[in-house]
Amino acid sequence: MTEEEQEGPRRSIGARRNPASAEAILEAAEAILAESGPSGFSIEAVARRARAGKPTIYRWWPTRMILLLDVYHRQKGLPRFERTGDLAEELHIFLRELLKRWREGPMGQIFRMIIAEAQTDEETSEALANYLLNRRRDLATLFAEAAARQPSAPRANPELAAEIVSAFAWERLLTGRLDVPDEEIRDVTRIIANGFLRPPPRG
Repeated sequence: MTEEEQEGPRRSIGARRNPASAEAILEAAEAILAESGPSGFSIEAVARRARAGKPTIYRWWPTRMILLLDVYHRQKGLPRFERTGDLAEELHIFLRELLKRWREGPMGQIFRMIIAEAQTDEETSEALANYLLNRRRDLATLFAEAAARQPSAPRANPELAAEIVSAFAWERLLTGRLDVPDEEIRDVTRIIANGFLRPPPRG
């Protein structure tokens, strides 16, 4: 009898995820993270709670940090991309909420742990890069939509502009300076938005 058969009825369907099993594992991981924090988060604890075999979890999430990254992405506290029609204000809302969530709950600590692990683990690094690519593309839509509203705007790269916003957030996260005054956030987002939308010089 396999470990998966011993631990419960949920079964893997090979490398392709079984949706019911995957959801049970993610729900168990979220519950453990909420109860015990990042220090108490382990594949063993998740497997026991989800009644899933560790081989199944490792097949779908090769490292603890990759599973933690999926759990991080599912958190309801992640900021959304609001549309106000004003790029500087949209960026301000996003950056303010992101820094607040990182500062006031476990999400900042979790993300720092994932970043640290990515420096030495290739699989975690690849998972983090893919996650950040998708988030950066989502943020870039704010820049693309703002450029479409202003025909005189230069043809700047929206994804590159989004990366500048992310760079500010990461620098504050990794240096422990998340308590940023709101006016300072407004200054940063105003500078980025104005620089992106500024018409090219004549001649």
